Amino acid sequence: MSATLEKPVLYTTWHSPLGQLLLAGDEHALRALHLPNRHARGHDWVSAEEPFARAVEQLEEYFAGLRVAFDLSLAASGSPFEEGVWEAVSEIPYGETRSYGDVARAVGRPDRARAVGSANARNPLAIIVPCHRVIGSDGSLTGYGGGLERKRALLELEQGAWQQTLL
Repeated sequence: MSATLEKPVLYTTWHSPLGQLLLAGDEHALRALHLPNRHARGHDWVSAEEPFARAVEQLEEYFAGLRVAFDLSLAASGSPFEEGVWEAVSEIPYGETRSYGDVARAVGRPDRARAVGSANARNPLAIIVPCHRVIGSDGSLTGYGGGLERKRALLELEQGAWQQTLL
């Protein structure tokens, strides 16, 4: 039985209008985009900018109001249910919102709105997998790992009412 060596996780940080973001992955795919105060680096992580140049460029365009969809190779991993939720969330159009119940129905589990909330909370690709577009059934802003002020700012950006007050 031979031991397999795992590749180190590559990462970089980028200062966005929401604060410092942490991007992680490898030379082939982005595996995580963490909002400020949600950074978690392991001891085997290696700083590298080049693999994330395209992601940073697309994030810059997004925050400038020039990009409504991301075109990146992604490799988030979760349970089959979580991955289904993240895929459904990725299909919410720019500038629109859906309720947790809407997403639960989209994944064929109308009784699992709370589980959708939990899956959303574990979304490793904030902004790119737009979990900020998921709101309460009454239209209220609920639950966001980056804080409700950042969720509000992202929704305002997408609705053309962006105010860079979080700089």
